[in-house]
Amino acid sequence: MYKTIVVTDQAETPSLDLNVITFDQYLADYPKLGEPRTRIINLCDTEHYLSRGYYCSLLAESRQHRVLPSVNTINDLRYQDDMDERHQPLRPLLPKIVGSLDVPVELDIFFGWVPDEEWRKVARSLFERYASPLLKATLSRGENGVEIQVERGNLSGLNEDKREMFYERLRVFTQQVWRNPSRRQHRWDMAILYNPDEATAPSDAEAIKRFVKAASKVGIEAEILRSDQLKYVSQYDALFIRETTSIDHPTYRLSRKAEIEGLVVIDDATSIMRCCNKIFLHDAFSYNGVHAPSTLLVSNNKSKELDRIEAKFSYPVVLKMPESSFSIGVYKVANREELKDKLALMFKESALALVQEYLYTDYDWRIGVLNGRAIYACKYFMARDHWQIYNHASSRKSGKSGSFETIPTFEAPRAVIDAALKASAIIGNGLYGVDIKQKGKQIYVIEVNDNPSIEHEVEDAYLGDELYMMIMQEFVDRLERRGRS
Repeated sequence: MYKTIVVTDQAETPSLDLNVITFDQYLADYPKLGEPRTRIINLCDTEHYLSRGYYCSLLAESRQHRVLPSVNTINDLRYQDDMDERHQPLRPLLPKIVGSLDVPVELDIFFGWVPDEEWRKVARSLFERYASPLLKATLSRGENGVEIQVERGNLSGLNEDKREMFYERLRVFTQQVWRNPSRRQHRWDMAILYNPDEATAPSDAEAIKRFVKAASKVGIEAEILRSDQLKYVSQYDALFIRETTSIDHPTYRLSRKAEIEGLVVIDDATSIMRCCNKIFLHDAFSYNGVHAPSTLLVSNNKSKELDRIEAKFSYPVVLKMPESSFSIGVYKVANREELKDKLALMFKESALALVQEYLYTDYDWRIGVLNGRAIYACKYFMARDHWQIYNHASSRKSGKSGSFETIPTFEAPRAVIDAALKASAIIGNGLYGVDIKQKGKQIYVIEVNDNPSIEHEVEDAYLGDELYMMIMQEFVDRLERRGRS
């Protein structure tokens, strides 16, 4: 858990029930031997380059203290060349009255909050972009519409009422967001992204409970959040994503933001990017000698392209959208007419599609891989009267997916395990589920999935709680290495 320290250059501060020190104290007395992980809220003036406030954040980062604002944020607020472009995403959040502004609107933003509720979405968004205790935003009408100017705020420039309001928001922020250490004294904090309403969530509620329990056993306090609830990722040490990932989704953006903030992240943004796009996987498998089903990339459904497909494959063939999961966006077509129609539908959403040879097997292998090690092995059988393990068109709940069999990894064929490890090594060192078909002695890697399914009494059917412990121990190992670096 973190200790929070407020560093200030103000002559007087009210009693906040917080650890408040001067810049000189922070310069002279820190870092301390054996100190817990520390967060710094830097209230010093950062207006000038190489000011005390600038050095406070710079020293905090060198001492591996998490600091608000960061040096990057201070510099972002100093260089305003592309400010209008940066603020384009804010325009839909602006109140309707902005279009008729006669005089500029000035907002003093305290930790992402303003007293006027009408402006709070704007204030929160600006704080997420420029995470700083005090911001001053000016909105005015310009030649090209509303112009937004953002500067760092100066605490000494606030009147008495606003100062009291600022210190109250500081208290709220440290207690509700940058929490003080709890009595449980876990070493680290983790956010687990999970949406219980998601139809195809990678983990069920019981599995999530077991992840939380396993985390606690290894010194991690885990908090379950939806992706739209995680506003301040920097308050955590680790991020574990158990929502279905996508590039055009908050999961990817949160993963990338968490990496920038120095968190240990599974799934990391690179793994999400690589696994989510089947075109990347196809090329990567080809260049790295991973045996996969024969595949063509196609860009149109004209006669010449259809001829090329038919020259390479016999019907049926499988069509895949570049980005899809849980068998959604995957189709089997039986003739030229179906091929043309289905491709036309797919090209409305994507510039490219994949055409793949059809390989029927009674089941697909799913090998779970964590940091280059196989941790579980499952056989996923095809859904009843269907050619995939998921049948999303089925009206019966029991017909939505096939049965499964979970076995020890040492009982899975060596060739299957080796193929899974080779394929996942192309992606990274995270947590993956590698889908494989086996026809006789031939092994075909179908895809590597980031964010693989881990459900209670399915993937954990052999290892039980040990599976959850293995994954949480991997977080601990990475957190330990981060602390030593």
